[in-house]
Amino acid sequence: MNSITNFEGTRASYRPDRITTLFVGESAPHGGTFFYNQDSGLFREIRKAFRGEARFLDNFKRNGFYLDDLVLEPVNHLEDKDRRSFCRKAVSSFAKRLRDYNPKAVVILLISIRPMVLKAMHEAGLSCQTFCTPYPGFGNQPRFHKAMTEIIPNLPVASGNKWKEYHS
Repeated sequence: MNSITNFEGTRASYRPDRITTLFVGESAPHGGTFFYNQDSGLFREIRKAFRGEARFLDNFKRNGFYLDDLVLEPVNHLEDKDRRSFCRKAVSSFAKRLRDYNPKAVVILLISIRPMVLKAMHEAGLSCQTFCTPYPGFGNQPRFHKAMTEIIPNLPVASGNKWKEYHS
């Protein structure tokens, strides 16, 4: 549980004042890596999709982008049935966070969690642009990058910023 607390403290330090685009993963990996620690495969692939450099997370935050997970404890090591159960049980908790975030767009980063994220959005009364990509692992990186190439130009960013800053 202590690493979960550390993950959430780190995540909170990167929360923008106004979240324009919320990226949603399933959970932090069981192995201890974490997007906001800049040591996960998801971090590397998202940074590549945005052509981000060394200060990528600062730019991510400055543009109003934020990544949260449906489930706040690692589930990727569980059997599929248990994993789905944790995801379904997390819907109401995630819906509460969504109400607080109130993003203009949501990017779901794993096709299998789409129904639960959409249910949470419905529970939160959130109606916004929604995109979904395959998870950028297990050989899906080309499909993920193709999807992100189409999604990125449509993402709302913080006032005065342009998504193209990532593509300069």
